[in-house]
Amino acid sequence: QVQLVESGGGLVQAGGSLRLSCAASGIIASINAMGWYRQAPGKQRELVATIISGDSTNYADSVKGRFTISRDSGKNTVYLQMNALKHEDTAVYYCNAWRKGNTYWGQGTQVTVSS
Repeated sequence: QVQLVESGGGLVQAGGSLRLSCAASGIIASINAMGWYRQAPGKQRELVATIISGDSTNYADSVKGRFTISRDSGKNTVYLQMNALKHEDTAVYYCNAWRKGNTYWGQGTQVTVSS
């Protein structure tokens, strides 16, 4: 099993920045990809960004140019640097990992951006 713990969420003013972290533990060998998703009240959970083992990244159009996903493979930690935050970025952000056909989720961290 893989355990994922997010941190770094909070309240920030529009235009500000936050850095989310996701620490993976447990059976972490052969994790193929990790990513960040978010879910706002009343809305479907959506992809924010993903990073694969070769460090290739993918972003939702709504966050391109503002968010950056990266990882520290040695520490099994994935980061999401969020800049120029907008009110519509307000959501619970979830860390996600894929390993051998299985998907794992963290418990989420709340990001609230004041208008």
